[in-house]
Amino acid sequence: MAMSIKGIKCLLMVIALGIAGCTSDETPSEKSQAAKRADSAVDNTAGATAVQKDQKAPRGVPSGTATLPAPQAKSTKAPPAVAQTQEPKRPDVIFVPTPPEVVAKMLELAHVTKDDVVYDLGCGDGRIVVAAAQMGCRALGFDVDPNRIKESKENVEQSGVGNLATIEQKDIFTLDLGKANVVTLYLLPSLNVKLIPQLEKLKPGSRIVSHDFDMRGVTPDQVVQVEGDNGYEHTVYLWTTPLKKEAPKTEQ
Repeated sequence: MAMSIKGIKCLLMVIALGIAGCTSDETPSEKSQAAKRADSAVDNTAGATAVQKDQKAPRGVPSGTATLPAPQAKSTKAPPAVAQTQEPKRPDVIFVPTPPEVVAKMLELAHVTKDDVVYDLGCGDGRIVVAAAQMGCRALGFDVDPNRIKESKENVEQSGVGNLATIEQKDIFTLDLGKANVVTLYLLPSLNVKLIPQLEKLKPGSRIVSHDFDMRGVTPDQVVQVEGDNGYEHTVYLWTTPLKKEAPKTEQ
């Protein structure tokens, strides 16, 4: 059976006094100091016992066993996505205005009527779109240059054809041309060729007119010359769908 704190204290005092009694030269004051040392030893023992009681091991863990913190699971959360900004597409050609007399000939050669839908690919300042809308048909202009888009919209508004003309900032090489039956171009020959897969999807009987530049590998239905005010001679090409592909040349 465990001895109480009070019992331990009494036992230590008796031992201390007994030792003191066996020493003939010890004074009463020394005996008193021995008793105090015994009290101090008992108090230290009691304090140690109290600390041990307070630091009991958790339930289910043997006494004297060290408890380690549970390992933390690694975070599997993906890092936040970084927003990527896509640079706007730059124009494929510089803007050179088509003279008014050439615009008129292009629309005349395409036999534009009020029942047509005209797409101007690379509309510049919108002059072809405006001219077509003034003939009473729906006309849409497309360009990637924001400055040209702004200028085109201003020309549409000033001409009073906003009910028929629409200007949109779009890449012409991604357009669906299915709603158009007249397409006007003032691009480079290589860009005309690049458009062939889209132009081949036009409805049969659709007309394509190009200012100054042909479409390599496709035979035009008509080619006319137009003299400008500055004396420069312009060429206008007309194709109708389905396109008349030229037979590939064979090497001799």
